[in-house]
Amino acid sequence: MKRINFLHSTLACALALMGTGLSSHVLAQADYPDKPIKLIVPFPPGGTSDVMGRMLADELGKILKQPVVVENIGGAGGVIGTERATKLPADGYTLIQTGVGQSAVAHGLEPFPKYNSVTDFIHLTQVHTGPNVLVVNVNTPYKSLKDVIAFAKSNPGKLDYGYTNAASGHMAMELFKQTTGIFMTGIPYRGGGPMLTDLLGGTIPMMFINQDAALPYVKAGKLRALAVTSAKRNALYPDVPSIAESGYTGFEAMSWSGISVVKGTPAPIVAKLEAAVVQAMNSPQIKQRLESVGFEVPAQGAKPYAAFVKSEAERWVKVIKTAGIKSQ
Repeated sequence: MKRINFLHSTLACALALMGTGLSSHVLAQADYPDKPIKLIVPFPPGGTSDVMGRMLADELGKILKQPVVVENIGGAGGVIGTERATKLPADGYTLIQTGVGQSAVAHGLEPFPKYNSVTDFIHLTQVHTGPNVLVVNVNTPYKSLKDVIAFAKSNPGKLDYGYTNAASGHMAMELFKQTTGIFMTGIPYRGGGPMLTDLLGGTIPMMFINQDAALPYVKAGKLRALAVTSAKRNALYPDVPSIAESGYTGFEAMSWSGISVVKGTPAPIVAKLEAAVVQAMNSPQIKQRLESVGFEVPAQGAKPYAAFVKSEAERWVKVIKTAGIKSQ
């Protein structure tokens, strides 16, 4: 009889402890967030990705009533910071900036990637999308996209272009070559700054560049814009045709970013974060700021963003394998 009473007592204590632990867990989710949140931007400070991250962090901090602190972890085209984020607790206190390089292009460059952008993350929403622009030095004879294609077809390998390995402009150029069936010679650069300097100086004749970075030089007459990589014309480049409307239906190559958390983050926290990010992205201040430099705010929410990441990974893996591009 004493043994039965002891077992009953032990079981009751265990259940009580489980109940206490469960209550604490539920309470922790209900109180979320009760401390600062980290947003990992997997690129160095100062670039477009960093600007996007800090802009969103400021707005999210107001909505969630906790500071959202940006941590820049650059390297390997966004892969290093993204990989490090996957090793942190899935508790909602680490947000991850996902994007075309680290979430799509990386899977084509790495034969054995250390994370899977489709299955290892819960994607909350997309933040921005924007085209690249095909720009040429104003002293070149190319006045249109047709001029470039015609010269390249008549002179295989004799037309150079600049690129930064695995960047969105590089991917746009590879897709452009594959789509049009032309062969040109790529000149590699470690970053967009030196490449732009050489383009302006005439060392290289052309390249793809993000629309916001190209705009001041196009407006100043220092570069000539021939085409944009969005499906339709960009609002800031109303006189510049898209590659799709120039006879290559379906062509699209965009730079983009979004916000995600690691798989395993509790569903109530995911729901709260998704709602907060969507609210931030629908704020007039953010929309105006993005649209003023030619970016667009895409469809919001987890479902469209998860489907978009999957489709982008499939697209760029195919392009990379066809081109034989390797990680550098």
